[in-house]
Amino acid sequence: MRNFIVTIDGKQYQVGVEEVGASSQPVVQTVQSAPVQAAAPKASVTSGTKLTAPMPGMIKKLSVAEGATVKKGDVVLVLEAMKMDNDITAPCDGTISFKTAAGSNVDTGAVLAIIG
Repeated sequence: MRNFIVTIDGKQYQVGVEEVGASSQPVVQTVQSAPVQAAAPKASVTSGTKLTAPMPGMIKKLSVAEGATVKKGDVVLVLEAMKMDNDITAPCDGTISFKTAAGSNVDTGAVLAIIG
């Protein structure tokens, strides 16, 4: 059996697929799926401006370091959606605390960072 992670409508599922070889007998292939457990969230910040995902996609890269000081309009990360790179900018001045990582898939409205 081979295992894969499949993303459907922004939700990840771990899927086990039985490999079928050449045989003369009829073969029934079964697929079992279960939601993949999400990583534990980082410690929450109680104050600051939330930077949220404007659309579903994958975080391609973080453009600034954790804890960096950013200015309003600075590009803080790149969100890939529909095969296009979208620069996500800081809505205000402050120090950034990321709530996601490069390679993560996010849904619309997901908190990407807190700027405080």
